[in-house]
Amino acid sequence: MSDPLGHGPVMRRAVLGGLGALFAWPYAPRLARAAGRDPRLLVVILRGGLDGISMLQPVGDPAFAALRGADAGESVPLDPLFALHGNMPKLLAMFREGEALALHAAHTPYRGRSHFDGQDVLESGLPRVTTGERTGWLNRALTLLPRGERVAPPRGLAVAPVVPVIMQGPAPVETWQLQRFRLAEEELVARLLDLYEARDPVLAEALRSGAMLDNFLRERPPGPPGQRVPGRPDFVTDAAAAARIMARADGPRVAALGLNGWDTHAGQGTARGGLANRLGALDDALGALREGLGPVWSDTVVAVVTEFGRTARLNGTGGTDHGMATAALVLGGRLTGGRVLADWPGLAPHELNEGRDLRPTTDLRAVLAGVLAEHLHLPAAAIGEVFPDSVPVRPFTGLIRA
Repeated sequence: MSDPLGHGPVMRRAVLGGLGALFAWPYAPRLARAAGRDPRLLVVILRGGLDGISMLQPVGDPAFAALRGADAGESVPLDPLFALHGNMPKLLAMFREGEALALHAAHTPYRGRSHFDGQDVLESGLPRVTTGERTGWLNRALTLLPRGERVAPPRGLAVAPVVPVIMQGPAPVETWQLQRFRLAEEELVARLLDLYEARDPVLAEALRSGAMLDNFLRERPPGPPGQRVPGRPDFVTDAAAAARIMARADGPRVAALGLNGWDTHAGQGTARGGLANRLGALDDALGALREGLGPVWSDTVVAVVTEFGRTARLNGTGGTDHGMATAALVLGGRLTGGRVLADWPGLAPHELNEGRDLRPTTDLRAVLAGVLAEHLHLPAAAIGEVFPDSVPVRPFTGLIRA
């Protein structure tokens, strides 16, 4: 462990399954409150395999300069060992304010190099790749949270075209996706409501709740155009929409958001180019989350994770191939942040996994379990149901201020 030194509108897209269970926002049950808190959790998945050595650079490791130094670009020291990529000033500010912490040399139990299998293990919370029907760990957590006076489990939000594996399961989930076409006119919605109320009350309620949220996003456009920089992906729009939906008094409290484009096999561009632009876009998205959540940021935790890291050495095309351990982030207004948590394995040739990858030393499930326990107050006995076969994995403690 090291300690620091000083576009178009977003439109609701419904997932109709079974009886067409959609999120009727005005009647959404809240998570059980503890000590006056109303906690929220957002999991951001960086799909494609983040090169954690580029985002959180181990500049204090003597082997780093030979491996990456000439291509690393500018960075800002966080402590004697680690420095943050220079394109992430908003994240740097959160570190300095104690609202961000980072993990390094972290990984799931997966030890292969397939995106599909790596994401499956990351999202299912299982120790190995599974086949057939499965549920996601975040959905299982929803069903196990203390309910207080609630009867039904709370509903979740997925900012995605379909429900991702992490949110699949018995707890109902609403999906959202950026759309390019115009929102339905009020007159059309009213006519459809008349039709559905006569024939299908459940579908009518789903349409009504969707129209209410569409109107909310019409009135408060989710993506501040001024934040966008040419060459950067637009991660802000989805992040800002998720924040504003979760910030509502009647909104969801648990959500997942996927950001694509982290597979950097060729022309990685850590200093200037593709990866530098994506890290800048991620920084903009994290800033939009903090701004959009506003006063409820103090009751929010954002976990930023990926399926695996990249190789320690650049390949012949200036990129990195599928690797092993990587970096992850945890953000929030009540976090005991400002730290990098790492049992650093080293980058010397004899210290690398299979002579090519950063070796995993921290199980990602440990920090996620710690967040569930300390932030969402999941009972200790339920952790094994969220992350099966994880008895040897001890949840992190001291992540959240009381």
